[in-house]
Amino acid sequence: MAYRVAIVDDSETDAQFVRDLLIDWSENRQLGIHAQIFSSAESFLFRYAEDKDWDILLLDIEMGAMDGVTMAKRVRRDNEAVQIVFITGYSDYIAEGYEVAALHYLMKPVNREKLLSVLDRAMEKRRQQERCLILESAGELVRIPFYEIRYLDVRQNYVTVHAKDDYTVKRTLGDFEKDLDNRFCRVGRSMIINLSFIQRVTKTEVRLSDGTELSLPRGAYEPLNRAIIAHI
Repeated sequence: MAYRVAIVDDSETDAQFVRDLLIDWSENRQLGIHAQIFSSAESFLFRYAEDKDWDILLLDIEMGAMDGVTMAKRVRRDNEAVQIVFITGYSDYIAEGYEVAALHYLMKPVNREKLLSVLDRAMEKRRQQERCLILESAGELVRIPFYEIRYLDVRQNYVTVHAKDDYTVKRTLGDFEKDLDNRFCRVGRSMIINLSFIQRVTKTEVRLSDGTELSLPRGAYEPLNRAIIAHI
């Protein structure tokens, strides 16, 4: 399997430098990589309209008519999985990187070791995203990628998995806890939350990035807070 990486930068010199580092990294990690350079956000989006199967985007920000942040927002509308890394000479846009769940923000000139470290993180994220929960629902098997699951909650003997769609099955929450990985945290007796979706935590509730608000049981705040810190 070859992972697909797009380098979007209007500087041919900068783009080629990043591509060379990317190829060295892939050879050292014994990974198959297909890397393609795009000289503008528009040229990438033209390709993306027909082909959305990309694993990593390495984006400059200041480019021609459309900047990299605007491009990333368009990609994020229908692609939650792709790993976005901004590589730029400007520090003014760091806050906007959070709006598109950017993995990292690298300043030019690119430091080789920092880029390689970020690529390692991006690849680990992609491997995690390949993991799925398999459920039997309405007489058929359903595969739900872990990264789509926001939280699970239990009512009586039934657990509902809240993802792009909701699935309710007759299983125990403990069974699900064994199947999930360390991005998930058990909260009290009746809920498991995907830490990646948490936007804000108070002593009484959790707010997720989609606006969902969940009540916290007594005593859950401290262990959840520790889990969030460990997950960062």
